[in-house]
Amino acid sequence: MGFILLELLLICIGILLIIVLTIYFLRPSVLIKFGLWYARQRMGLQVRYAEHNGYRFSYLSRGKPGLQPSVLMLHGLTLIKDTWLITLAFFPKDIHVIAVDLPGHGDTTCLPGDSYTTLDHLERLHQFVECIGLNRKPFHLVGMSMGGLFAGVYAANYPSEVCGLSLLSPVGVRCPSETEVMKHLKELCTNRATENIPFIPLTVQQGEELLRYGTYNHIKLPKQVIKGFLEMREQSSDFFLKCKYICKNDECTKFFTLVGIAEYFFDTFSDESLYSLHDNMSKIKAPTQIIWGENDQASKL
Repeated sequence: MGFILLELLLICIGILLIIVLTIYFLRPSVLIKFGLWYARQRMGLQVRYAEHNGYRFSYLSRGKPGLQPSVLMLHGLTLIKDTWLITLAFFPKDIHVIAVDLPGHGDTTCLPGDSYTTLDHLERLHQFVECIGLNRKPFHLVGMSMGGLFAGVYAANYPSEVCGLSLLSPVGVRCPSETEVMKHLKELCTNRATENIPFIPLTVQQGEELLRYGTYNHIKLPKQVIKGFLEMREQSSDFFLKCKYICKNDECTKFFTLVGIAEYFFDTFSDESLYSLHDNMSKIKAPTQIIWGENDQASKL
């Protein structure tokens, strides 16, 4: 009897392993989504939504406003609210935290034809904050990269709402010397070129390149994992990609072109929009923490 149960157990494990491996190689995004869901559950994070003026904001939330200031966290270009999961694992459980998907990212919608300059983002972010009642008392604002740009400009324009500001490698500051990455970004904006935009990978190879120059201690992820993240972006928003087919000799090849995200990129990284943090720094009143890696390849102080 015991041998039969053991045999059944091994068969079940084998079937489960086959299913997992099949999903991993055919639809890796399914496993990544499950992993993100599991991480949220372990940390007590809930996915919530807020709607305002045609926008449906998706955000992670934990806890309720209390004696300590609430914390609002803004991710970088092409990232999502779950970017903060590792960071949130170290936050005290009694702190009210919110991590939002910016328009056109993750599960937050976008409106075709809208402008996406820094000031436009500022207006929409303020609408979100008002919609969920976060500004009933001053809160701590955190932003990384592009999110740092938006966070800094928000603190400058709404000083009564922000009691503390943390900027992690923010873009938007005029540096003594430009990095090769920033020179390339500006060139793309000038020529309005939609191919090979850094930070917006369309292929596994471009994803590997992003990891190489986006981290100092290089992170090497399995190709299937990178493929899974690309699948998630394709599934979540037409704002990023448009599927096309090229047919030759009766064979069709599927490929993707940048659509809305290219216009988003051009709006955000135009000189007037990009350096709005630099131009508004003097208006920031909140105590500010700036964290910058000395080997940052995007911008250096």
